[in-house]
Amino acid sequence: MPSTLSGLATYQEDIKKSRFIALADKVDNPAQALAFFAEHGVTDATHNCWAYRIGSEYRFNDDGEPGGTAGRPILQAIDGQQCDRVAVLVVRWFGGIKLGPGGLIRAYGGVAAQCLRLAQKIELVDELRVECHCRFGDMAIVQSRLATHGARVAQESFDTEGVRWLLVLPRQNEAAMAEQFVNLTRGQGLWRPADEESGD
Repeated sequence: MPSTLSGLATYQEDIKKSRFIALADKVDNPAQALAFFAEHGVTDATHNCWAYRIGSEYRFNDDGEPGGTAGRPILQAIDGQQCDRVAVLVVRWFGGIKLGPGGLIRAYGGVAAQCLRLAQKIELVDELRVECHCRFGDMAIVQSRLATHGARVAQESFDTEGVRWLLVLPRQNEAAMAEQFVNLTRGQGLWRPADEESGD
């Protein structure tokens, strides 16, 4: 089961006189990841290399290191530690000894992996977004059952007939919640998975 971080994690290691500092944190979207790199990057360091993974989205940056020797190993460390919604920055101060491509890959990937290994993690629940609509008369009873299925209301709007909710709930609970919703609304309500492409 993939996990993310509960907060900022750091790890430092000196490798052949070069100092490497890894910083990792939870991010929910690419903008947050880029803001994290901007905030924690060190301007007087030799390199600020990074990677993030948010579901199927990922990016990495070698920041002047030879192509494929820094950002990609950091991303591989994220995947190897089964992390998601995570950004990792590895800052390097060059110490005068060249590490070579293999050494760089081991250094960046190893420091990133160790940072994530030591970090406090929280398990990620695979969630689904569902649009539903029910009449005002059914609203209270349906709302009282949401927590039972781990569902929360992300958006709420009203029309002349009733309430329209955008719910977020664990994917594994969707079938049971859908069945109960149909029963509670006597088949009068609308229940459909939201278009996942329109996600956050």
